[in-house]
Amino acid sequence: MELKDIASVSGKPGLFKVLKQARTGLVLESLDEHQTKIVTGPNHRVSILSEISIYTTDYDKTIPLQEIFTKIKNEFGDDPGVDGKSEPEELKAFLGHVAPDYDTERVYVSDMKKLVSWYLILITKAPEVLVAPEVEKDEETPEDNTVEEKAADEPKSEAKKPKKAQPKTK
Repeated sequence: MELKDIASVSGKPGLFKVLKQARTGLVLESLDEHQTKIVTGPNHRVSILSEISIYTTDYDKTIPLQEIFTKIKNEFGDDPGVDGKSEPEELKAFLGHVAPDYDTERVYVSDMKKLVSWYLILITKAPEVLVAPEVEKDEETPEDNTVEEKAADEPKSEAKKPKKAQPKTK
């Protein structure tokens, strides 16, 4: 499972696993012990976790939720030390430690509570999601390099011939 397979539904507690897309919305299954299935409709606000990010003080930049979760996992492991019921000052200090450049005016305490609650759900129900995905590197083959180098070394002795003008037709 990946972060793109997990969603939050406005007005419903917890997180949901995306099972499939239906005609009217999505078929979701809760990530709790009940594993309740729901079908979302046009009146539900569904947010896929891979599309959520945290505002920073730089208005052109945000931090993806995946990076936040990975940093929490690397620094705190299974116990971040806060939960959804922690004091606002504790939550602000926690997020300030994880993302020092988060925007204090646009990121609310309620957002921080959701972030911590989601992390605690994911650490128990889908811990594989919290590991950063490996980035594939584009490796150039030696053959590709030699072809480009040879082309760059060859002199350009042949001048390009101009194209003949095509007569205009009506």
